[in-house]
Amino acid sequence: MVQELNGKVAVVIGGSGGIGAATVRMLAAAGATVAIGYHRAEDRANGLREALPGTDHSAFQIAIDDPQSVRHAAQNLAQAYERLDILVNAAGTTRPVPHADLEALDDELLDRIMANNVQGPFATIRALVPMLKASADGVIINVSSISGFTGSGSNIGYCASKGALDVMTMSLARALGPKIRVLCVSPGAVATDFVAGRDRPALEKIAATTPLKRVVEPEDVALTIMACITHLKMTTGTRIICDGGRFLV
Repeated sequence: MVQELNGKVAVVIGGSGGIGAATVRMLAAAGATVAIGYHRAEDRANGLREALPGTDHSAFQIAIDDPQSVRHAAQNLAQAYERLDILVNAAGTTRPVPHADLEALDDELLDRIMANNVQGPFATIRALVPMLKASADGVIINVSSISGFTGSGSNIGYCASKGALDVMTMSLARALGPKIRVLCVSPGAVATDFVAGRDRPALEKIAATTPLKRVVEPEDVALTIMACITHLKMTTGTRIICDGGRFLV
């Protein structure tokens, strides 16, 4: 990969697996110094860090649903790096619940989804904006979902949380420009273990209904994130879809 990001510093929240890990690898391959934010998977994050090309990469613990943890992580990042050029919010949570089963989407689950998928990204952005403003070309990528505008997904609360993340991205783009661009990348069903019980045959069945008829891989989403960072320099406040056309079905 062309070293387009030499000298840039990137933070990937939820960077130890799935879409986050694929993004970490591409950022490092493009020359960026990457800080990998993980919640519990310390060994996996450090293994990923050690395998990256380049130097000065790091891994740090952050619980995005805990304001104290977010503040602590931001303080440590400020001590380690003079500025931040790229923030990717790839962490989140869900649990499959049939949309018609309203009782199964209890308050505890709904609160957890909103805390991780809406409040968490906002708290992280709020804490890291001073470092992003120190960059001449700051960019924030929120990993959303087509669930946020189709209303279909693992559960109603998840759909609502991603809709909120989409709108929050628009508001932040207005508030933080011109120094910082803010975008959403919205995948469909991706070949990760994010949604419990969704195995490869299930993904292939979903893909067969889409115009492109291919399973969306983590690397596909990471490439979309990279395009937002390196090429879509005049784009902010909007969503970029990566779903093989599933939203059209």
